[in-house]
Amino acid sequence: MTAMKLGMPINYAGDFRETINNLVDYEAAGVERITVPEAYSFDAVSQLGYIAAKTEKMELQTGILPMYSRTPTNLAMTAAGLDYISDGRVVLGIGASGPQVIEGFHGVKYDYPVGRAREHAEICRMVWRRDKTDYQGKHYTLPLDEEHGGSGLGKALKIINHPTRERIPMLLAAIGPKNTELAAELFEEFQPILFHPEQIDAAFGESLRAGKAKRDPSLGELGIVVQATARISDDAQEIENAKTLVRHHAALYIGGMGARGKNFYNTLAQRYGYVEEAKLIQDLYLDGKKNEAAEAVPADLVNSMSLIGSRSEVEERAAAFRSAGVTCLLASSVAGTHKERVADMEVLRGIIGG
Repeated sequence: MTAMKLGMPINYAGDFRETINNLVDYEAAGVERITVPEAYSFDAVSQLGYIAAKTEKMELQTGILPMYSRTPTNLAMTAAGLDYISDGRVVLGIGASGPQVIEGFHGVKYDYPVGRAREHAEICRMVWRRDKTDYQGKHYTLPLDEEHGGSGLGKALKIINHPTRERIPMLLAAIGPKNTELAAELFEEFQPILFHPEQIDAAFGESLRAGKAKRDPSLGELGIVVQATARISDDAQEIENAKTLVRHHAALYIGGMGARGKNFYNTLAQRYGYVEEAKLIQDLYLDGKKNEAAEAVPADLVNSMSLIGSRSEVEERAAAFRSAGVTCLLASSVAGTHKERVADMEVLRGIIGG
């Protein structure tokens, strides 16, 4: 059976200092990875640097750095710097985000997400090996020569410092077929969103098999990292409250993250088999009926992608994630107090083992 690490995301809307001051309790409870998101919020890197100084063993994952907002070499430098100050604990998670954020917030054209992800990975690994920046790609040319709009004065360089590791693990956030295939081919880890473990083959199976067929054995087995809302309780109201949060989260993505005809998460829900439900959620959400959209999220989807309920129910869901090949479970406890959240993580640690 697949071994699973227990991880935990940091909420970028919460009290960061209070959360970080409490990380020692989560580390003691067995949390092995912490991940900090970066949408159009505070940057994740400065927060992870602070976390590196406050923890000793936890892996530190960027979750997820949009690759359009940083050059590949800047990403490589950033990951190498975090890896250095954390003594080799970084996982570099990158993703394409979407045109609403990339073009709306960063003012950068959203194009060729699969090709750019490939070149980011290749250039990052080149930098960490301390090879000179001599790279001729479709999207990035190093040094930038006159033919590609440069002055002709650019020089192939190698990073001055010696990185702690020449192969920092890289994770690609992906749900589309081509991005998923690339993750399975070229990255150490793959992170889908709104993950339904029983539907992994229907949603991702063909792409994962195609990517793994081209995978370099030196990369090792592909890791699968997923995030799931958690609440372990026998209280019916607490369980319902937790599921309501999942419904609203799912409705935001399936209904509101993109336009009609261009919503990656809506397409994912359809690949899971919720074709009519996905259309209804989007129609309601885009019409401003957010509560109705949340109520339209199928109960099966809510239950399947969560760790909510009694211990025995959560054990059943954890087993489903393990059977799907998940190697790192990023659990987000929605209990009301810090003590209860730590207790949830301790129980989860016991359930998934390790």
